[in-house]
Order: sequence, then structure tokens, then C-alpha cells
Amino acid sequence: MGNFSYRTVQRFFEEKQQWAQLRWLLIKSHISEKCLGTWVLIGDEVVVTKSGKQTYGLGRFFSSIQNQAVPGLCFINISLLHVESRKSYPLLAEQLLKKSPGNCA
Repeated sequence: MGNFSYRTVQRFFEEKQQWAQLRWLLIKSHISEKCLGTWVLIGDEVVVTKSGKQTYGLGRFFSSIQNQAVPGLCFINISLLHVESRKSYPLLAEQLLKKSPGNCA
């Protein structure tokens, strides 16, 4: 592995990356014909409690653990699950944002 400067890392993240394609290539490299069996596509919405006012995406989201709306961040996670090996391969992890009251989009 080469010696990368901080600026090189910044340039990498400034470019649009095909993260879904990269994840799929990584998953495919771990899946072989030995991994036959039952595969399930699963999704889960995760709420992380957070205080403060300056955090991007901060809103009130329903937490099933606390059985109420709590201040925090919300993420959607989608994974491919191999039932027999009990291994999960994440395909998508994105932050969900609350729509502002005047936003109809």
C-alpha cells in the first residue's frame, strides 16, 4: 500500500463513487458455489439518539426500543443474509432525512 497524503484522500471522496458496485464486487468475491442455500434480502431502520442542534439530519424519529419519538439520526440498512452461515453482507446504508414542514418533495 502506498503512502497517501490527506489531500489524496480528500480528492478520492470529492469524486462520485459507485459504492453499491464496490460493495457488490466485495460480496461476490466472498460468495462461492459452496454458499448455496437460502438467501434473504433484509432491511432495517436504525435510530441513533443524539443531542445537539448542529448535527446534519438531526430530527425526531420513532425508536421501537424506547417506544416513542426521540431526537437523533435515522439510517436505513439493507443486507443480503445467508441463512445457513448466519452471515450478513451489507448492500446499502444511508441516512434518512426528515422532510421540512414546507417541503412537499
